[in-house]
Amino acid sequence: MKRILVTGATGRTGSLVFEKLQQSQEFVAVGLARSPEKAQQRFGSTDGLVFGDIGDRQSLKTAMEGCQGLVILTSAVPQVIAPPSEPGQRPQMGFAPGSEPEIVDYQGQVNQIDIAKAVGVQQVVVVGSMGGTDENHFLNHIGNGKILIWKRKAEQYLMDSGLTYTIIRAGGLLDEPGGDRELLVGDHDELLNHPPEGVKPSIPRADVAELVVQSLGEPTARNTAFDVISNPEGLATRDFAALFARTTPG
Repeated sequence: MKRILVTGATGRTGSLVFEKLQQSQEFVAVGLARSPEKAQQRFGSTDGLVFGDIGDRQSLKTAMEGCQGLVILTSAVPQVIAPPSEPGQRPQMGFAPGSEPEIVDYQGQVNQIDIAKAVGVQQVVVVGSMGGTDENHFLNHIGNGKILIWKRKAEQYLMDSGLTYTIIRAGGLLDEPGGDRELLVGDHDELLNHPPEGVKPSIPRADVAELVVQSLGEPTARNTAFDVISNPEGLATRDFAALFARTTPG
């Protein structure tokens, strides 16, 4: 059984990946989290979890030793930094000091990739975001954090590292059940800018989590980087080997 470390394991998508791996007969799941309190709240226990920070390479090394796979689900999260100045306006969003995208989405991922290479991890799976080809994407303007730019820089660092990788650039994440939709893969934000008629560039978090788990055991997922959205009117995807085979090498 392969031992897999999931970072960001208490996040909304990370927790789904961690739970799916726990239920699998192929993998032993280890989750990295910062807060025991949040972990207890999310899972009801801290079983299978270790605690550390992606800014601390020693805690990463301790968590990652003996693992064959790494799933990176850490991400900077914007927060309200100022209320609306006038009724009807949106609040001002930004990032807490030390939690900016450059620190979390770039340097934090670089730390994880470097440690993975040092301890002999065999495959790294990253869940990223579509929209990275557009520097003017609205997400980049939140707090002037350039979050999609830093995510793409980290992805490139992984691709240049020599490690086996799978990079899943998800569309808008939905808190809806998984396993019911046709999954569509593409590249260069084509599915974001020109999705099929009647299809929104979105995907349930549960389907992203399933893609992560499938990619860890499927050879056709190795060294690929792709966009993915879902079609609720299509036939539910069951053949993941065929799906990954339709992707292009990163």
